[in-house]
Amino acid sequence: MAVYAVAFIAYAIDLARRSAAATKAVDEAKVPAAVGAAASGATEGSDAAASTSAAGGRAEASLRPTQDGAVAYGRSPSLRVGVAMTVVAWLLHLAADVTRGIAAERVPWANMYEFALTGTLIITTVYLLVLVVSKHDLRFLGTFVTGLVLVLLGVATVNFYVSVVPLPPALQSAWLVIHVFVATSSVGFFALGFALSVVQLLQSRRESLLASAKAVKQSFLATLPDSATLENLAYRVTIIGFILWTFTLMAGAIWAEAAWGRYWGWDTKEVWTFIIWVVYAGYIHARATRGWRGSRSAWLAIIGFSTVLFNFTVVNLFFKGLHAYSGL
Repeated sequence: MAVYAVAFIAYAIDLARRSAAATKAVDEAKVPAAVGAAASGATEGSDAAASTSAAGGRAEASLRPTQDGAVAYGRSPSLRVGVAMTVVAWLLHLAADVTRGIAAERVPWANMYEFALTGTLIITTVYLLVLVVSKHDLRFLGTFVTGLVLVLLGVATVNFYVSVVPLPPALQSAWLVIHVFVATSSVGFFALGFALSVVQLLQSRRESLLASAKAVKQSFLATLPDSATLENLAYRVTIIGFILWTFTLMAGAIWAEAAWGRYWGWDTKEVWTFIIWVVYAGYIHARATRGWRGSRSAWLAIIGFSTVLFNFTVVNLFFKGLHAYSGL
């Protein structure tokens, strides 16, 4: 957690520097335009004035933000530190998860503490994998990802920690490995889609202010992709999470039949697993066929991840049933 905290601070510093870079770019873009206009007005018609005006125009074009307000942003030392610390934290996190499994002599996701430990590891893993395979630079999501992982790990350590205990008979199955691992993997993709949707909402609001010609305070958002790009990225990772969650639902039903002799029993955990599936199915359907784009799409993704967190916390802690494996 300490290394994750260092990474979070480095990412936060990078966001602050992005804001400063955006403000500087806008200020510098105004200077050549003013100089070029003054020179053109004072010596109109002369060759020297024409040369000065052209130079001023070229400088203005190179420094001015684009039509959507985007500002070019280079590589930041703090961003490199953030990614490096995230990798180090991931290695330590992986070691902690593996040693927990060795101590328990089973896979380490049989109670809420272990599920949180493994689930946050998967979230970080998905984030790092996306950084490698995506053509877009998504390192700016580090603040949101490491912040979420820090909060979940902190809550799990303080409130959910339990010592290693033997598995209940119903969990002594190969389906524990398959069902829960796929579920945690889908949560990792849902978390990344959630982070992208939050940034999309912020970017969309900024773009609407720019479109209405209102004064907009420059922030880190000026250095990020536009809201449409963020929405498309969120949609893609959420689809992967939805596919995995669909398999989670199916595998859970098969496991329930093997353990309790029925595929579906309207247990609270089963119902909320289905509710999550319905919310994300609605998100994908609405965006693909009903034209729900922009803010409505982002809010559906955020609501979907909220149901995931509700299922993990409130349902596990306050609802009793056959799936009461919180360990508390």
